[in-house]
Amino acid sequence: MVLRWRHKDADPQATRLREQCERRVDALGLPAHTKLSVDDLCAHLSRGSGRPIQLLPCPLPLGSPDGLWVSTASTEYVVYEQRLAPVHQQQVILHELGHLICDHESSPVLTPEASRLLLPSLDPALIRRTLGREHARSWAETEAEYVGSLIGRRIGSWTADHVRPVPPAMQELVSRLGALDNPAFRGSNE
Repeated sequence: MVLRWRHKDADPQATRLREQCERRVDALGLPAHTKLSVDDLCAHLSRGSGRPIQLLPCPLPLGSPDGLWVSTASTEYVVYEQRLAPVHQQQVILHELGHLICDHESSPVLTPEASRLLLPSLDPALIRRTLGREHARSWAETEAEYVGSLIGRRIGSWTADHVRPVPPAMQELVSRLGALDNPAFRGSNE
């Protein structure tokens, strides 16, 4: 019996996605031959865009996305589930930064009411877009995941020893998000 392998033609759409993502990552001008940390990456992206990036570890409600990107008039926020394993936190952060790098748009996930609950000091009109994992098979989600994975190759190790503190100005937001995971709150909304 003779077995012959027939090479499958490369999927043109997958090839286009890979090449597009590689161009996006190359265009970032990340330092070559240097291991980066997530903080280094955020500082680099902030310098390039002129907009600060804040990483916010939060206890997100059960059933919610593991991360989301919130873009306001002045700052980019990457909110991620603080109870994930550190390596998973890193991938969630890189995925959300992938959305930012790819300049994805989406339909708003936060209603004005939710925006006032979570970010009462911000005018809901200032929140331009929020991205979460609501449609895992979309082009934007695949592109963000691919870009995050490409950048992940450049990131140094992420260990449990690296616990990101919550900035004092964001403590109240983190507390409100944590309250959403309260069983009494979930029970009243089911």
